Amino acid sequence: MKLEVVNGNFGYNNKMILKDINIEIGEDTIMTVLGPNGVGKTTMLKCIMGFLKWNSGENYLDGRKLSSYTDKEFWKKTGYVPQAKRGVFSYRCIDAIVMGLNSRQNFFDIPSKEDYEKAESIMEMLGIQALAGKFCNAISGGELQMVMIARALISEPELIILDEPESNLDMKNQLRVINTIEKISKEYHTSCLINTHFPDHALAISDTTLMLGYNNLQLMGKTEEIVTEENIQKFFNVCSKIVSFNISSQEYKTIFPYKVAK
Repeated sequence: MKLEVVNGNFGYNNKMILKDINIEIGEDTIMTVLGPNGVGKTTMLKCIMGFLKWNSGENYLDGRKLSSYTDKEFWKKTGYVPQAKRGVFSYRCIDAIVMGLNSRQNFFDIPSKEDYEKAESIMEMLGIQALAGKFCNAISGGELQMVMIARALISEPELIILDEPESNLDMKNQLRVINTIEKISKEYHTSCLINTHFPDHALAISDTTLMLGYNNLQLMGKTEEIVTEENIQKFFNVCSKIVSFNISSQEYKTIFPYKVAK
């Protein structure tokens, strides 16, 4: 699987939101889109998925223009995890996960026993099997986000796109979601495209990073070369230190922001 965006431009009301976006995501790759509020990160994901249309530029999936795919063809290859929000209607968590198979089924298909067994297997892999019979509007935000990831994963996509998957979660659930994304990439060989506000998370799990800033500022490259103290100050207007440490022979890095730059 290879996803490409070539010369993507998007704007409205005579304001350019995204300019000359060029990205490439290959197999077994985690790519992070990183930047402050209001720079177009979610807008870019919507343009990539076809929810919004680039003013100019094109998306390619496996060398083929995205516009030539039917919705069913595209969603067989791609999973989407939106920002988790409470819905008006309530479903059991396992039913919500099975609904992720809709892209592979006909409209009138009834979920089979095998579909539910597959959902149970994914929930066990993610450690959320205890949520199976609970209702989506009666669980925590972190639990709901894990259900949404399972829902995207059940159709066995080659690429999962996640829009701020760790937003509005406490520290434990943020870590849980980030670890799950890394596990999905390694064990399912699924590429992941993540929109996030957190440079720490990009540094922890992503192979490549696109950093977006105001006034169409952008940088793209290997994460360790993009997520630097200099670039954090340039894009986020924050002075920081990147600190490395070892636990049980494993190296970790964290970012310590210590003051607003201006």
